[in-house]
Amino acid sequence: MEKISSITGRFVVLPVQDIDTDQIIPARYLKVTDKSGLAEGLFFAWRFNADGSPKPDFVLNRPEAQGATILVAGRNFGCGSSREHAPWALQGYGFQAVISPYFADIFRNNALKNGLLPVQVDEETYEQLVSLFDEDLTTEVRIDLESQSVTLPDGRSTRFPIDPFAKHCLLNGVDQMGFLLAEEPAIAAYEASHAPRVITTRS
Repeated sequence: MEKISSITGRFVVLPVQDIDTDQIIPARYLKVTDKSGLAEGLFFAWRFNADGSPKPDFVLNRPEAQGATILVAGRNFGCGSSREHAPWALQGYGFQAVISPYFADIFRNNALKNGLLPVQVDEETYEQLVSLFDEDLTTEVRIDLESQSVTLPDGRSTRFPIDPFAKHCLLNGVDQMGFLLAEEPAIAAYEASHAPRVITTRS
């Protein structure tokens, strides 16, 4: 997992509430074993017509949206099933963070474990981002993980919450297993300095 300290980039807005994981990545893509192949399925029903041609009016198909690294979405993003493929698909497409007024808990946890930063902001900040995108599709924002802040083009900054352990992992580029492996010397030292708690007896 790559380290995340800050993300500065263009964003795209999908102002829809209750976007569930099946809309993010359809169930038929859950059989895919290669994460990189999931990008094509991201928002598939919204991006493509029945014949496979792209829908020109969908935001991700607009030329100005190409290269955006931040997705701004409506409230309750990632509700539905617990599929990890949802954050995988978003990352595969190129998104490094998702900003929303509220995330479904399971999606938030899956995103954090896979290196996708979920940034929860207040409704006022969300509405301002929507307005900025409508005015100029090339607008950039800065997300700073260390200070847990989002800075808008006018300089206004707002903080966002994040689990301390997840923050540590993202800043250091380790997943939960990587964190435990890094603590192996400390675990071994603890075990060496403490007597076994289970005493076996012979009959």
